[in-house]
Amino acid sequence: MKKRNKYKIGVLLLSTTLLTSCLAVKNFEQPTVKETQENTFRTPSQTVSSKDTVSMATVSWKTIFTDGYLQEYIDKGLANNFDLQIAIKQMNSAESYLKQGKAGFLPTFSIGASLTDQEISKNSRFGGLSSDRSIQTYQLNGNLAWEADIWGKIRSSKRASYASFLKTSAAQQAVRTELISRIATTYYQLLAFDAQLKITNQTIETRKKGLETIIALKEAGQVTQIAVDQNIAQYNSAQALKVDLETAIFQLENSFSILLGTAPQKFQRSALNKQSIDTDMKIGVPALLLSNRPDVRSAQYSLMETFELKNVAKSSFYPSLTLTASGGFQSLEIDKWLSVNSIFADIIGGITQPIFNQRKLKTQLEVAKNTEAEALLNYRKTLLVAGGEVSNALYAYRAETTKFQFRLKEAEALTHAEMNSEELLKNGYANYLDLLTARQSSLSAQLNLVDSKLKQLTTVVDLYKALGGGVE
Repeated sequence: MKKRNKYKIGVLLLSTTLLTSCLAVKNFEQPTVKETQENTFRTPSQTVSSKDTVSMATVSWKTIFTDGYLQEYIDKGLANNFDLQIAIKQMNSAESYLKQGKAGFLPTFSIGASLTDQEISKNSRFGGLSSDRSIQTYQLNGNLAWEADIWGKIRSSKRASYASFLKTSAAQQAVRTELISRIATTYYQLLAFDAQLKITNQTIETRKKGLETIIALKEAGQVTQIAVDQNIAQYNSAQALKVDLETAIFQLENSFSILLGTAPQKFQRSALNKQSIDTDMKIGVPALLLSNRPDVRSAQYSLMETFELKNVAKSSFYPSLTLTASGGFQSLEIDKWLSVNSIFADIIGGITQPIFNQRKLKTQLEVAKNTEAEALLNYRKTLLVAGGEVSNALYAYRAETTKFQFRLKEAEALTHAEMNSEELLKNGYANYLDLLTARQSSLSAQLNLVDSKLKQLTTVVDLYKALGGGVE
């Protein structure tokens, strides 16, 4: 009899294994959508090629941002920033759920001990048969339960947990990329303010000397008090601009300290004119490029997760095979509790087929299908948004690089115009209005030149972010 039972159990387990291999749910396959084609976004023809195997998206941030101070601050931000630490904790939680999902194939086992004291009524069926109506039962038992993954339900749950973990990992990478981009942008803004402050200080000194000159010309009868008053106004305007720039630097340094997770302080830094862009602006193959972005990967993993959850919902319609076993020691007398004669064991195999569940299973499947369709639409939308951001960032970089050359020539020309106007005024060949106009135009051009250089640098940051943040 025992051999026959063992034989039946063996046949049952073998049948389960065969059914599992034959009736397993489908594996996830990455959908082919038109948004992954090479015309997803527009780029200047010289920056993209179907033969490019290396792109800016695969370059480390240390290769792109070569300033020593900036690299130091990025390292500090990656170590201390609170948003990134929160994202890491969330990823650790997702990893714990992943480990739980991997353990889904394993049986559950529990052990327990109990003491039961039962008082039997004298008027009951067995109460009159014995004078001792108090029965104590001592039991030490272990319970094991296991569900066969015939339809791939547990396997799909495991894969869904894995996709959720990957999605959280991509979100953590997105926070990391955003942090690096914000640190670099803020650093470049500080350099730009420093450059504009330097120009403003030089302008103040120049206008102070110019004011002394115009006063001397008035005393010589060559200009009127109006010229003196307007020179005084320009001098004080430059002083006010200096205060604004110093305030902006102070506030921006405080914002910078939050990014780095440090107390507010003054930060050492380089100069704007020492910043160079040595990174090759090739972006690589568009179809491969977008897969580097954390948001695209996150959307892809969401699609994978919803696909596996749909499999789980489908498999819930089919019968489930469970195997439970329990065993241990049971005795009415404590001194005979742990003896051979007190051993007991139970093995139960069962199949459960859901029939009526108040439409819950059908609703779960319908919701799962809709969620998967929603994830696919979100994936396609994310691809389009990513392509647009790459296109805008790359075009902006090309435009700012070209515009910087025009700004440079403009600043040089207006600086010469200021110098010539001042010399002509001293020799009586120009009026003070020409000098005032030249001075204001020269200052604006120099400040615009700094702003143009800043935009050129920040477009590189934007392109780095749009391409997915590169690699470590």
